[in-house]
Amino acid sequence: MRRVAKLSAACIASAALALSATACGSTSSDNDTSSGSSDGGKGVKIGLAFDVGGRGDRSFNDSAARGADKAKEEFGGEIKELTAKTSDTEADREQRLSDLAEAGYNPIIGVGYAYAASMTKVAAKYPKTNFGIVDSVVDAKNVDSITFTEEQGSYLAGVAAALKSKKGHVGFIGGVDVPLIKKFEAGFVQGVHDTKPSVKVDTQYLSHGSDTSGFASPDKGKEAAQGMLDKGADVIYTAAGSSGNGAIEAVSGVKGAWAIGVDSDQYNIPGLAKYKNSILTSMVKNVDLGVYDFIKSVHNGKPLTGVNSYSLAKDGVSLSTSGGFIDDIKSQLDAAKKKIVDGSIKVKTTP
Repeated sequence: MRRVAKLSAACIASAALALSATACGSTSSDNDTSSGSSDGGKGVKIGLAFDVGGRGDRSFNDSAARGADKAKEEFGGEIKELTAKTSDTEADREQRLSDLAEAGYNPIIGVGYAYAASMTKVAAKYPKTNFGIVDSVVDAKNVDSITFTEEQGSYLAGVAAALKSKKGHVGFIGGVDVPLIKKFEAGFVQGVHDTKPSVKVDTQYLSHGSDTSGFASPDKGKEAAQGMLDKGADVIYTAAGSSGNGAIEAVSGVKGAWAIGVDSDQYNIPGLAKYKNSILTSMVKNVDLGVYDFIKSVHNGKPLTGVNSYSLAKDGVSLSTSGGFIDDIKSQLDAAKKKIVDGSIKVKTTP
């Protein structure tokens, strides 16, 4: 969930979430939010090509941003951020990456699977530049493919949902109907049914194919969640970027209902504080770890390349415990995690 997933605070005073933050923020633009170098140019020049929503989505993109911020703080230098639009074409994505390379940024990270085709072309044109891509695999000598086992973390979210549902009815909302988000759905549904086969699971996607608006439409997330709540669901897991903010808002209005966040620990996101007591847990995808590791490797002169997968065993994905709402089912969750890690449970990647 690619995700990796994948409304700015001001926009979503009343919304909630963010597959990561494709939020209320803009679905727009190549905004230059560069931060200047503080060390005379001796640090790293990091180029970030965000997915729709960009920094401020409170989920996926924000997690990537945290990794870059940590690297900049540690190594010095600067960050230039460009953000995708929902109307982007392959040419737009290729141009965005090329602009960063031409400007001398190195490394350059494409945040989201949508950059795969464009990065394949641009990495070949700039063989001396180090590229990283989150949630996809690009086969090139100068590319680090940063992937995650979203299905494993989502399985644990499913276990939690099944154990916490009082109505035996839960829901999954995906931002875009693509293979990455299908991994989130597959793991979640398997986790629910392995725990309690009788629990009903509703599923819904907000957009399909090349239409990425499902990652940046809190209103759609809210409407989808409200529909599930009206039909009796009392736990809803949303893997849909900033659209998840709307789903969290809807859930918060129903007594006894729970939302499960994604990518970032959304209980601790300031912009969602109003709804935190309805956030059961979050399936945290540590994109920040993958991004930081890649930037560090470039800074150290030994750039990571190939496929680097961050699994449950490596704490690449996990369930947050903020709020203490899943403390009472810790033993069941720990047991499920152990079985996934030792191979006793094989988690599906397709529904």
